Amino acid sequence: MPLAKLLAAYLQQPRLQRPIVYLSMLRREVPWAGNIPLFPFSTPPVDSFGGKFELLVEGLSDWQHQGKHVIICTNDVPRTLEVLQSRGLSDLHAADDELNLEPGLINAANIDISGGFTIPSANLIVLTGREIYGWRKLKRPDEPVYKRGFALTSLRELHEGDYVVHINHGIALYQGLSKQQVGGMERDYLVLEYAAGDKLYVPVTQLDRVQKYIGAEGGQPQVTSLKSGRWEQAKRRARKSTQLMAAELIKLYAARERAEGFAFAPDGPWVTELENSFRYEETPDQWQAVEDVKADMEQPIPADRLICGDVGYGKTEVAIRAAFKAVLDGKQVAVLVPTTVLAQQHYNTFRERLSRYPVEVAMLSRFRSREQQQRIIRGLKDGTVDVVIGTHRLLSSDLQFKDLGLVVIDEEQRFGVRQKERLKKLRETVDVITLTATPIPRTLNMALSGIREVSLINDPPQGRMPIRTYVRERDDELVRQAIRRELERGGQVYFVHNRVQSISHVAAAVQRLVPEARVAVAHGQMPEADLEQVMLAFYAEEFDVLVCTTIIENGLDVPNVNTIIIDDAHKLGLAQLYQLRGRVGRSNRQAYAYLLYRYPERLNEEAEQRLKAIEEFSELGSGFKLAMRDLEIRGAGDILGAEQSGHMSAVGLDLYCQMLADSVRALKGEPYASPDGQPAVDLPVEAVIPASYVPGERVRIELYRRLAACETEQEIDVLCQELEDRYGPMPKPVQNLVRLARLKLACMAVGVADVSAGNGRIVMRIDDEHKLSAREQRICEGLYRPTARQARQGVRSAIPRVSFSSNQISFGYTARDSEGMFRGLEQLLELLDAREQTRQPSGSPVSAASTAG
Repeated sequence: MPLAKLLAAYLQQPRLQRPIVYLSMLRREVPWAGNIPLFPFSTPPVDSFGGKFELLVEGLSDWQHQGKHVIICTNDVPRTLEVLQSRGLSDLHAADDELNLEPGLINAANIDISGGFTIPSANLIVLTGREIYGWRKLKRPDEPVYKRGFALTSLRELHEGDYVVHINHGIALYQGLSKQQVGGMERDYLVLEYAAGDKLYVPVTQLDRVQKYIGAEGGQPQVTSLKSGRWEQAKRRARKSTQLMAAELIKLYAARERAEGFAFAPDGPWVTELENSFRYEETPDQWQAVEDVKADMEQPIPADRLICGDVGYGKTEVAIRAAFKAVLDGKQVAVLVPTTVLAQQHYNTFRERLSRYPVEVAMLSRFRSREQQQRIIRGLKDGTVDVVIGTHRLLSSDLQFKDLGLVVIDEEQRFGVRQKERLKKLRETVDVITLTATPIPRTLNMALSGIREVSLINDPPQGRMPIRTYVRERDDELVRQAIRRELERGGQVYFVHNRVQSISHVAAAVQRLVPEARVAVAHGQMPEADLEQVMLAFYAEEFDVLVCTTIIENGLDVPNVNTIIIDDAHKLGLAQLYQLRGRVGRSNRQAYAYLLYRYPERLNEEAEQRLKAIEEFSELGSGFKLAMRDLEIRGAGDILGAEQSGHMSAVGLDLYCQMLADSVRALKGEPYASPDGQPAVDLPVEAVIPASYVPGERVRIELYRRLAACETEQEIDVLCQELEDRYGPMPKPVQNLVRLARLKLACMAVGVADVSAGNGRIVMRIDDEHKLSAREQRICEGLYRPTARQARQGVRSAIPRVSFSSNQISFGYTARDSEGMFRGLEQLLELLDAREQTRQPSGSPVSAASTAG
């Protein structure tokens, strides 16, 4: 008997007890089912509207009149419905839990499918972003492949021998991490070496008090002596300097607030429509940058925001949305770029994104003829040109705008002094957005000190891999192998040689090394038509190797190029090297960068540091780390004038910027942190990250730093979750460390300056602004000290041997009872918090007895 009939005999009886549906791509018999009814149906695809909303609305209206059931699959239901309603459609429904399939009704549902389809027999039509916009909006995975970067202030990794600044003790040399036994408890300490060989052991719980030293000129500072009072004098002078400087800043802020800027209207349906047409899902940082820029533009004062993000991280999309928002309010937009190549690329991108809207985009560069340039200039004057993209030609005095509302500057550090002065004047009247991957030291320290608003885009695009970077001596065999390896996998190569006089000879040498390669040359002194032709031909893969100058530093986006060779790399700046390296690795293919230097050319110390830094920071999101390293190598310079640089060198950039920010907040009447850092909470408990739990000293230091930098309970919770995800359940010493971090936050909130242990007692010292009054002391003692009668009856205090005075609270502890110690501290901090909540607005304390009880 055939196998099919045997199976049918075996399965027929139980299967007859319930109905069964058989699904098949092709019509076929089911041997064991006998005669069964067939329900053939097809699912043909839906035609694509390609982003043309007029056709989309027309099609949806026709389907509604025909009584079709329409489902639109989107990850943003409210915004999709808003766009359709603005186009005149009705009978729309947001499907939350179930689909309401009524004839003529359009459902918008949060469903993620790869493409749309129709089922004619059911009158059903399903649309996705692929049909509406011409592509499917890619969704980022919930867990990114690469971790996001940290804040700017936590990026400076410590290495042995680095100069550091302790807020209370001054400038020292960092000598590594050391384990010490104190009172039978093992802890990690940072070892700082001061003058005369004196050493200071800093608990990792006080890591927020230690900063990496960055001076004004990048030189080596003088190590502080612990036996002298010079450090306190230097801090007093620096604080006085920042107070004077803060007064100047307040004047600048006031002048800026008095300036008559333009308040752009809130987003309309067209802005929502443009955002929905973006083919990728925005990264969290990118979305936040967009929201920051919009909020700035909607204020009635001129905006000035810095958007920092690595090459290819989506800064241009932020600029496009801001430009479109400005144009919809009748304003003109100028996009200023440093090179003609970047101008051409931005022009293509802006035109593609804004093509379906009545927005006139023009490009003003030497790629345009004189007649074309004059026509664009007339269009800017009479208002027929909405968005103009160009080089420094846009800053010429003969160029006039009818109504300029927004200026977008890409890589401001590439412009000269005269152009920057012109930009400074523009900032007084119009909104300005600056895009950069590696901000120059002056721009960066202004952002760090709060003078400029800054948005960081740290999230890498999906599938992006770090670029493997090698610093090597110039060698023909290495060049030959690197080029051939790329050609064998179908890729292309950049060979950067930044001297026009000898670039032809270098191109000929490359051709001799790899005869089978098709080699082209490009540099900025070529005629415009020839340069444009070479670039377009290279983009079309008509050439394998492009021997070029640093003209490709900004803007050229060729995903097929994933190897770059930079000749004489030691002669280029750190930001230049980083931008050049960012020209490759813009796809999901592994990219390589070779930085070559020539021997026996002598390298100065700064050049060696630059090459070492670019090789070291090759992971994703390294632009900010390199900017900070650039601060270390070149120095911070001055922010408002040369007179401040001496004070900045005396205490370091970080502490100076912190003092400056505090002085500004003080003059504004805003709260600010203690000048001595977070409260020190030093308890006799084992609080450490064991090497058995987290291997690697540098990783542990970074975790200590991140925990010390946490400013909210939520940040601590996130870090704890990350620790358990990566390393498993936290052992007791790590739990103690986390608990100490939470106690520090609680101490800051209620005015406890520090917590220390000694002679069998825990002492909480209260700062001058939060001292306990005599009445509060009596109330607290009544809460925690049993009366004589209660003592005779055997009643014990929840906290042993507790005592209260105006500026401190203390209680007894047993070394073995760490849990009781923590509970006692937490109870007393809750008492002080309740007292803080009941203080009068004027600051005078009132009774906290009812709340504490």
